[in-house]
Amino acid sequence: MSTSKPSPLTPTELVDEYFIENRNRLLELAAFLDRIDRVGGQAATDDFRMQVLREGVAALSGTGADRLQRIQMLLSDPTTEPLPALDRKGAVGAYDRNKDRGR
Repeated sequence: MSTSKPSPLTPTELVDEYFIENRNRLLELAAFLDRIDRVGGQAATDDFRMQVLREGVAALSGTGADRLQRIQMLLSDPTTEPLPALDRKGAVGAYDRNKDRGR
């Protein structure tokens, strides 16, 4: 467990400094989820990236100082063996935990 240094800013200063940019991120996320809901269909809802995103949103609304670590672990590839070959041309942003279960 790593110990983090306290912020040199007060809680009020942190909110003053970072609220607007994080407010915008929250609005962007809400807009993205609304677009997904509007197009309907189960494919987007069942997509492993959307499942991880929803788990991340749930982790955000939890308590504790380890939200970042929990979300990083949701997005990270837990495997340790190298791939024999690249399986995609680009990164997809999350690990598909279902692909090893025959999905």
